[in-house]
Amino acid sequence: MLINPNSTLFAYVITRDFGFAPNPFYGICTLATCKPKIRKGAKVGDWILGVGGRDLGTDIQGKCILLMKVSEKMSFEEYWNEPRFSLKKPCRNGSPLKMLGDNIYHRDGVGNWIQEDSHHSNSDGTTNNDNLKRDTGDCDQVLVSNNFFYFGNNPIPVDLGSINYKPGIGHKKIQFSSSASAKQLVEMVYSKNKCNLNCVMSDPCQFMVSHQRVNQSTGVIY
Repeated sequence: MLINPNSTLFAYVITRDFGFAPNPFYGICTLATCKPKIRKGAKVGDWILGVGGRDLGTDIQGKCILLMKVSEKMSFEEYWNEPRFSLKKPCRNGSPLKMLGDNIYHRDGVGNWIQEDSHHSNSDGTTNNDNLKRDTGDCDQVLVSNNFFYFGNNPIPVDLGSINYKPGIGHKKIQFSSSASAKQLVEMVYSKNKCNLNCVMSDPCQFMVSHQRVNQSTGVIY
């Protein structure tokens, strides 16, 4: 079943689109950092709609960069130890895809968090405690999708007004059981793009500066 009537659509703004969060590479889309409330609240079978934020440019703003159906949900430790996701472990002297690996959190022998050298670390590779706290503090969950569309810097227009969503801070939850428009939106994107299912149809908006890092608390990119 494409859409379970008891499931939810989570709509949110992608303020930064490096290919890190979401990470659409290797045929699986993951949301492993940022958006802790969505990662905590979403369940298997729910859908996530990510639209371009203002800072990505007027050609991107308000258009669909990502649509994914949650197929799995796991802890950071499970994500780290799962062989299927070893390719998503970061390597900061590797290719852009490796630099942007989002499989960055696991625990040491006494239960303390380890943050791998990554897009969310300090410029010298040490732990960025602001990002660590935001990513792990309230949510030890990673969302995984094998049923997604990623449009990157060539996003598609969607009717956000039909689901009463005005992009801004935070996210919006829409129950499919009470919104025919939400169901129609997902079905429209799916039917028009199903030949590109689980593909990166265009590079992330900020892929050319994949070496950069970010502090989520300040928004500073360095």
